[in-house]
Amino acid sequence: MTSKKKYFYAVGRRKTARAVVRLFLGRQPTTVNGKPIEKYFPGEFFRSVYRQPLEVTDTLKRVWARIVVRGGGLGGQAEATRLALARALVKMNTSLYRQPLKKAKLLTVDARARERRKAGQMGRARKKKQSPKR
Repeated sequence: MTSKKKYFYAVGRRKTARAVVRLFLGRQPTTVNGKPIEKYFPGEFFRSVYRQPLEVTDTLKRVWARIVVRGGGLGGQAEATRLALARALVKMNTSLYRQPLKKAKLLTVDARARERRKAGQMGRARKKKQSPKR
């Protein structure tokens, strides 16, 4: 690490959401789009999602992050944030954090996205008009 570099940068994506994380050493409140992370991701479910990489590596009290998320809904944004945090932790210390994060499957990209709507069909991606019987 050079003396000019003050943070670890990573990007995470899920569905149509994209999260950009700057991970810093120290203790400050983590923010998402300028808001405290607890206010941006309300509820215990979202909190458990984005905290997973920090709990696996036991760095919850030692690092803080500045996160920018765009696109998607809260669920996709939380999962994109989880992937970005895991990638930033690996950049911070590969030898120490890569194995536990890999074992917990937090470095695996979930590439599933909404299927596109096809022309001439009834609203959804696969729903078709009923064919005439005779």
